[in-house]
Amino acid sequence: TVASEKRPLPDWAWVHAELRRPGVTLALLWQEYRLSQPQGFQYSWFCEHYRAWQGKLDVVMRQEHRVGEKLFVDYAGQTVPVIGRHSGEIRQAQVFVAVLGASSYTFAEATWSQQLPDWLGSHTRCFAFLGGVPEIVVPDNLRSAVSKSHRYEPDINPSYRDLAEHYGVAVVPARARKPRDKAKAEVGVQVVERWILAALRNRQFFSLDELNSAIALLLERLNRRPFRKLPGSRQSAFEALDR
Repeated sequence: TVASEKRPLPDWAWVHAELRRPGVTLALLWQEYRLSQPQGFQYSWFCEHYRAWQGKLDVVMRQEHRVGEKLFVDYAGQTVPVIGRHSGEIRQAQVFVAVLGASSYTFAEATWSQQLPDWLGSHTRCFAFLGGVPEIVVPDNLRSAVSKSHRYEPDINPSYRDLAEHYGVAVVPARARKPRDKAKAEVGVQVVERWILAALRNRQFFSLDELNSAIALLLERLNRRPFRKLPGSRQSAFEALDR
């Protein structure tokens, strides 16, 4: 037998990333590991230690979203003041946030409201930003998305449903009192608030376009920012998994 300390350990971050690909299982990855390392560990050890490694990640990172499957959408709790250049009137801009499940690649933009026209427009611009569409969009139960909430079969807003049909995507709202359903969106909002909105807190904006230009610059930095517990960044994960 080969002493455990001399056996090469699997790259658990790579295993975790590969499991997001369609049809990939721990059994397949273990077989590939043993082909490259014939003296490697047995399957039971492989599974046990992957789960232990996975358990050290936070809840959102532990979720194994399939490549290209889900896009989580919501609004930030924070708003951004925009000053009318001529009137001096202050309006609060809303911030739309979208996060891909597999790569955590993020989109954000400011609009004047959370009403249906802005909601639909943000989706259209998000899909253009991504260069494609996911299989499923997961919104929270806000009125622009859901006409009537229901745990299993909520009524999707007709205009939102039309948009989804036009792009060939399904809309599956997060279930009430099921925090895991919208954990990805909530963390995405927190990240945008921390790395984008907080960075803009001392700046003054005189138009929505000016605000969105500033958001776009910081958004690019956010997507290129290295992950803390996994290799790569949102940008590199998007290019490898979701693009």
